[in-house]
Amino acid sequence: MSRPDETLRAIFADPVRANISWKDIESLFRHHGGEVSKGQGSRVRVRLNGVRATFHRPHPQHEAHKLLVKSVRRFLESAGVRP
Repeated sequence: MSRPDETLRAIFADPVRANISWKDIESLFRHHGGEVSKGQGSRVRVRLNGVRATFHRPHPQHEAHKLLVKSVRRFLESAGVRP
């Protein structure tokens, strides 16, 4: 199984996980054909399958908190990406 597949399953796992690396989430977006660009400050803009979203890169830690994981999950669902 590939790392993007593992990341996708982790994002859709219940209960919501809070230990998913943001770097892995960005790689997942790119793996599915998404465009990721840096916004102002810690913002990250993502476009995937015609759907756009802006996220805040977690800092100082490098792992997404639960609310961010839920936002990423909703974005992926709206872009037609599910495990």
